[in-house]
Amino acid sequence: MQEQNPWTILQEKPVYDNPWISLTEYDVINPGGGKGIYGKVHFKNTAVAVLPVDADLNTFLVGQYRFTLDAYSWEIPAGGCLHEPGKPVSQDICLAAAQRELLEETGLVASHWQLILTMHLSNSVSDELAYVYLAKGLVQQEAAPEETEQLVIRKLPFGEAFSMVEKGQITDSMSVAGILKLRLMQAEGRL
Repeated sequence: MQEQNPWTILQEKPVYDNPWISLTEYDVINPGGGKGIYGKVHFKNTAVAVLPVDADLNTFLVGQYRFTLDAYSWEIPAGGCLHEPGKPVSQDICLAAAQRELLEETGLVASHWQLILTMHLSNSVSDELAYVYLAKGLVQQEAAPEETEQLVIRKLPFGEAFSMVEKGQITDSMSVAGILKLRLMQAEGRL
């Protein structure tokens, strides 16, 4: 198993930049020795998602129209974690961002938090990193979504959310991965 980088970067060229992402094009020699180009989308924030579960094993999904997909999407609450460029991602900052997103999107506050998953969301074209948390000990407060969010909150049994994943009704990668991870934890008696 080779774990060293087999790619050679000949040149890199910034193509696009905004407050959330940047796009860089690389002239490369690929692992087979051929010359080519590779594009990389760099995410300036770390993604965070929250799977809230109450004492009766109900969960909460957020429905919203996704501009990039031109489609409606059911998801677990999620957002971004701002951190300083070039510095390691702090778990404390990401947890605080997850707590903020849960409150903003659903009005829920949780007393127990557990990181259940770390994942890369699309590692063939981006470096986006995500943390998925389980939130328990829920108390309802008032939601305060951002102006770009027109959200519908849906409380449902966790088994129904799992069924939505199986039927392809939930397609967001963090939501799918988080729900499947929690189902595995449930099956192994780790809830």
